[in-house]
Amino acid sequence: MTDLSGKTALVTGSVQGIGLAIAEELAKAGARIAVHGIAGDAQIEEVCDRLHKAGAPQAEYFPGDLRHPDRIAELMEAVAAWGGTDILVNNAGIQRTAPLVEMPRDTWDEILSVNLSAAFQTMQAALPRMAERGYGRVINIASVHGLVASKEKAPYVASKFGLVGLSRVAALEYAATGSREAGGVTVNCICPGWTETAIIEPQVEARAALFGGDRNAGIADLLKEKQPSLRISDPSEIGALAVWLCNPIAHNVTGTAIPVDGGWTAQ
Repeated sequence: MTDLSGKTALVTGSVQGIGLAIAEELAKAGARIAVHGIAGDAQIEEVCDRLHKAGAPQAEYFPGDLRHPDRIAELMEAVAAWGGTDILVNNAGIQRTAPLVEMPRDTWDEILSVNLSAAFQTMQAALPRMAERGYGRVINIASVHGLVASKEKAPYVASKFGLVGLSRVAALEYAATGSREAGGVTVNCICPGWTETAIIEPQVEARAALFGGDRNAGIADLLKEKQPSLRISDPSEIGALAVWLCNPIAHNVTGTAIPVDGGWTAQ
């Protein structure tokens, strides 16, 4: 098992969904967790307590609106003062759908700022410190839409393709940093396909209703156009992959965009 004792991980958007699952798996491996996301005090307290119980020696919330560069700088400075970012998981993201010609400019700007520009800024802040230590992991949660496109998702697809490209540039620039023993500095993307989160639950329930409430049948019907496995991923599976990428044994795994999509992008 990967031992991340003594490491500090910042996971953006870690108050729910895939981000929380990643934070929880990192906590199980012994990492300190810098929690981030949009949530009220009660939810923040619940998340930090959950991560403590999972195994994190510390879990603390750090605010920061990813739409605004000044707030991102403050976030990164605060985490640096807390002990630095050994592991950076850029998970936070937003999506809005509309045909290309109808997509509002403000929506384009907001999605690109959160999904792509924020990752650029957090990486700028974190990577030099990782290089000094000889160990660092940047894991950017892209999407299958960083590898293939879909209609009515122009800014989302553009941001995720951009995130994959950005990650590859950073991976090349830091590839020779550190050593096999220390673990080096790596930059990778995870590209989930259909993943079971609260945001898709209404779609799952609607499809299940067509099959007499059979949830598995509903999921298979929902996935059949895109995901050949007809099985949805659990967020903890994304977390498990993230933890493996943090292991020093993965020192030569860098610049990748790893799909977790049941064969979607193999077609």
